[in-house]
Amino acid sequence: MSTMVVNTTALVEQFSLLGISEYEARVYTSLLEHPGSTAYEAAKAASVPTSKVYGVLDRLEARGMVRWDERTSRKLYWPQPASEFVEATRGRLRSTLDSLKADLENMGPPTDSVTVWPLTSEVDLKDKALRLVTEAQKFLFISGWNQELKDLTEAVFKARRQGLHTAVVHFGPGSLPFEGVYHHPLEQTLYQERGGRGLTMAIDGQVALMATIRDEVVVEGAWSRNHAFVTLAEDYIKHDIYLMKIVERFSADLQRKFGSNYEKLREVWYDQEVEK
Repeated sequence: MSTMVVNTTALVEQFSLLGISEYEARVYTSLLEHPGSTAYEAAKAASVPTSKVYGVLDRLEARGMVRWDERTSRKLYWPQPASEFVEATRGRLRSTLDSLKADLENMGPPTDSVTVWPLTSEVDLKDKALRLVTEAQKFLFISGWNQELKDLTEAVFKARRQGLHTAVVHFGPGSLPFEGVYHHPLEQTLYQERGGRGLTMAIDGQVALMATIRDEVVVEGAWSRNHAFVTLAEDYIKHDIYLMKIVERFSADLQRKFGSNYEKLREVWYDQEVEK
């Protein structure tokens, strides 16, 4: 039997997201370690006041998370197995969220088309980017550095197997295991100009995401279904792909005319070539 301390702050916070109080989380996890405990034993193991534990156990019993054995002279409490608790909760949450989504979507005019939603953390960015890929129905345009693209590779590969058109502009070392990938030759130059890595996505012509990742942890970005926002992101990636095709075929001529890093080509204020 495990003796690992389970009533950590992180664990309690995870239970709180399910509407389960700190005391309830402590008692339930203590019963997982010490099944068949009395209320007093459960309270002591969970560091919950004995005056509170009976109410806590009643609530857990109402949730189906504990039961007590009627066959014994003492009232002994047993926990719902962890795997059963997780799967039952997952099913209830999925059903509740599906119903909530349907109800909320019928409450008024859609706001997605006029709203730009911020992305301010690495976790939010990765979560939204992955959901965009998995929800795509027709095509994907993606432009990004290897650090962000590696988290999307499996989902993009699956989308391709399902017949979706995919086009990826890839910055930095490494490669992706499928076709439709265009390697950008100026990742270091662009990294310095932008002050960080970038991730841009346009999905099905319906939704887009644009973000910059600075110093590995600072994220400045947004996503939207706004048509102008989506068009901007999609056109940005398409024009990079056009440029990559030209560079791949005519790089020697371009470098001769515009410089080894295409500096004159990237100079937008003047139309000049390298001096002969």
